[in-house]
Amino acid sequence: MNLMQHSDGKETSATRTAYLTLRQMILTGELAAGEKLKIEQLRTRLDTGASPVREALSLLTSDMLVERLDQRGFRAAPASLANFQEILTLRCALEDMALRQSIANATPDWEEKLVLSHHRMKRATADGGIPEFEEAHKAFHMALLDNADSPILLRYCGQLYDLNIRYRYLAAAGTNYRKRNVASEHEDILDAAVRGDASAASDALMNHYRVTGDYLTAPLSDL
Repeated sequence: MNLMQHSDGKETSATRTAYLTLRQMILTGELAAGEKLKIEQLRTRLDTGASPVREALSLLTSDMLVERLDQRGFRAAPASLANFQEILTLRCALEDMALRQSIANATPDWEEKLVLSHHRMKRATADGGIPEFEEAHKAFHMALLDNADSPILLRYCGQLYDLNIRYRYLAAAGTNYRKRNVASEHEDILDAAVRGDASAASDALMNHYRVTGDYLTAPLSDL
C-alpha cells in the first residue's frame, strides 16, 4: 500500500483506517467476491467520509483485492478456482526463489527471528484467537523469506499470501472444507531452514502449499 501524503494528517489517518478495514472485510469474505462496493454504503458502514473510502478502494486495486469498473465504481475482486490455482502456482515459484535466497544469506540474527516468529505462531495457535493467529502465521511465512534481500520479490510474495488467505476464508465457508493440523508441516519447514538445507526447506514449503491447495480445491470447485 502506498498512501499519499496529505497536508491534513486526519485525512491520511482516515484513509489508512478505511483501507485496513476494507482490506480485512474483503480477505475474510465479509464483503463477498464480486460484490459492488458503493461509496455511500461503505462510508456509512465505516462511519467515515466518502473521500477516505474512495482513496482506500483505489489503493486496494493495487492489491488486486478490488476492481475498478469503467464509469461504474468499484467491486470486490471476483473469485474462481482458476484464479486460485494461478495464485498457488505463482506463490510456489516465487517463494521457492525467495526461500533459497534467504537461506543462502542466513545469519544468526535471521535464524533467531525465524525461530521467534515460529514460537509466536505456536503460542497464537494455542491461545485460539483467529486474528492473532493469522497475523503470526503470515509473520512466520514472511520471516522465512525476509533474508532474501530482494524487496520487489518479497512484495509480490506478501501480496500473493494475502490473495491466498482470501481463498482459504472462502473455502472454509463451504461444506466440503476439511480442517487439518499443520503444526508438523511448519516444524519441518523451520527445521530445514535453520539447518541451512535449502532443498529440504523448499520441498517442505512446497508440499505445505500443495497440500493446502488440495484441501481448498474441492470447496472452491463450485465458485
